[in-house]
Amino acid sequence: MLAELLRENYILADLKARDKGAVLEEMVEAISSRVSGIDRAAVLASLQSREKLGSTGIGHGVAVPHGKLKGLSEIIVFFARSSKGVEFDSMDKMPVHLFFVIIVPEHAIAAHLKILASISHLLKNQEFRVKLMRSGKESEIYRAMVDADRHSAAI
Repeated sequence: MLAELLRENYILADLKARDKGAVLEEMVEAISSRVSGIDRAAVLASLQSREKLGSTGIGHGVAVPHGKLKGLSEIIVFFARSSKGVEFDSMDKMPVHLFFVIIVPEHAIAAHLKILASISHLLKNQEFRVKLMRSGKESEIYRAMVDADRHSAAI
């Protein structure tokens, strides 16, 4: 499922932000510069609102900030990597290096859950997480994700 939604230009290989709020802002800025017609403030508010319910830092250096957006016509999956890691209130209290942002149309509940499950399944694999960290530029990260997703779907 990830291979169908992720685009190479929806990857940020070198996230600069050093704290949770700045991470969300930097990723939303990157998304809004790549997706035409998206309401930057609404996306940021949706992600911040979700974080207030509980951190989306799921452990093992991974966070999956996600939210719903009224009027959105397509599902957006965006990836960012921080080489230094960011304190994100993760379940395991470890810094986060790998961020998947998911933004879905307001009423796409089933698709939202399916994407979360798909990404979670892939990221349980330590080899995959290491590969994402060691991959160089965006094209290498994209290829690693697409290959892992297709391999996972074939099993």
